[in-house]
Amino acid sequence: MKNIFKKTIITAFISLFVLSCTDDFEALNTDPNGLTDAQSEADFTNVGGPFKPMFLNLYRYDPAWHTQLQHNLNADTFCGYMAPPRPFVGGTNTTNYAFVDFWDQFPWDIPYSSTGVMKNAGLVKERGEEKFPLIYAVAKILRVEGMHRVTDVYGPIVYSKFGLNPTFSEYDSQQEVYNQFFIELDEAITTLSTDPTNAQFSNFDLVYGGNLEQWIKFANTLRLRLAIRIAKIDAAKAKTEGEKSLANSGGLLEANTDNFLIQGGATHPLTVFNSSWNDVRMNASMESILVGYDDSRGPVLFEESGVTPGELKGLRGGMPLLPGYATELDQKEDYVGFSRLGDSYISDKTPTTDIQLMTAAEAYFLKAEAALRGWTGAGDAQTNYEMGISTSFAQHGVSGEASAYIADNTSTPNDYVDPVNASNNLNALTNVTIAWDAGADNETKLEKIITQKWIAIFPDGQEAWSEFRRTGYPKIFPVVTNNSGGTVDTNLQVRRLPFPASERSANPQGVEQARTLLGGPDNGGTRLWWDVPGGNF
Repeated sequence: MKNIFKKTIITAFISLFVLSCTDDFEALNTDPNGLTDAQSEADFTNVGGPFKPMFLNLYRYDPAWHTQLQHNLNADTFCGYMAPPRPFVGGTNTTNYAFVDFWDQFPWDIPYSSTGVMKNAGLVKERGEEKFPLIYAVAKILRVEGMHRVTDVYGPIVYSKFGLNPTFSEYDSQQEVYNQFFIELDEAITTLSTDPTNAQFSNFDLVYGGNLEQWIKFANTLRLRLAIRIAKIDAAKAKTEGEKSLANSGGLLEANTDNFLIQGGATHPLTVFNSSWNDVRMNASMESILVGYDDSRGPVLFEESGVTPGELKGLRGGMPLLPGYATELDQKEDYVGFSRLGDSYISDKTPTTDIQLMTAAEAYFLKAEAALRGWTGAGDAQTNYEMGISTSFAQHGVSGEASAYIADNTSTPNDYVDPVNASNNLNALTNVTIAWDAGADNETKLEKIITQKWIAIFPDGQEAWSEFRRTGYPKIFPVVTNNSGGTVDTNLQVRRLPFPASERSANPQGVEQARTLLGGPDNGGTRLWWDVPGGNF
């Protein structure tokens, strides 16, 4: 992670540019060409200008080290996708639950910064709520997409009262936030449905080129995702909201051409710290599942290992500085030869790549779970499950392998072997197979659904971590070392990030309120509102 540990210099720099939600933001997106208000309204520039920073900061494109701290050194590792070969901060860091304040504020600071989703959605509301309701409807969808990721990291967040209190930024509980999400998605879908062929958003849309019918599909699928998320804590509300999406005439994502890909026209940040910095490699859990299933997507998502030629090889998450290594870089040298991320998303050969935040495959797996839960309009669980797999295989160019994979009722995840340090070896945690078994109980069926969804939504570690916490699936390996001091259970694994240092400093009254709403200690072991222990049915 390039130069991020020169703390004195960087912290001073960040204090100038990374803003808390309580900061006095400067106005953004004023017209650089001096257009009059009438001119900017005529071509929608005034209301469309704030969208580019929203798109480019849902998952920050640049600089890459911001993204590394926003996602990669927390969610991407916690979910079992990736792991760093270097034991940062002397082997005591967030990946092994010794939470680093400077790292852990980025999932918060970016969405609340002057280039983030909250400020810019507010600008669209101010400029376009009355005059351009269709464009404002898209902003509401983006705000929900951005901020559900934030609440799913921390719990209570500043949302409905953002910018209203001059004294401090007031928090909503996670339940209140989710209820607001559902209201806003309802409103946005209803508004867009009044004129879905309108093209006024086309010059500002980095995903669907201004196609509002596609935005309705995305919003419906997002609402279904969030409904499924709360199914254990509020089954009635989840069913109501999920069935709205399933019944809506606008439909869900259903083909790979519907996938939500932000076309930012810049180098994917994972390319930088995968290839240039060599700071991320395949996780052992990903190896166990992909290799155990002989999954044809494996060689697309990851490159073969340099330490075990011809094979994929992941490394355990949460490694400390191991005995026998004098420095972090010495240890990194032995682990840097493990499998890099592949060219499917992350390529140093063609580095201008899109950011993927939702796929049609996910929509089918959401419907499969909804069917298990008996929601009207979900269809057949097996059909949706198999469609999710085949859609994902098609996305990665291996469609011909899907049928045999779907029928495989013998392959199971592999035991893990570390060729560098045998003390990291672990037996596989599950013997779940791929093929649908109509006679299995719902818990077994759900493990199949979530395991396949986990593969299909790669590399979105934030969503994968949320689903792991909600369901316990897929069963991923625990960290090598737990440096939480007992606040995080090694087997249950990390449940959230503590409220960030930037917010504790700028908004202490708000944070104290948030801790009350959290309902438990402000540490990594406290469960979020929707994170209910026990079985899923």
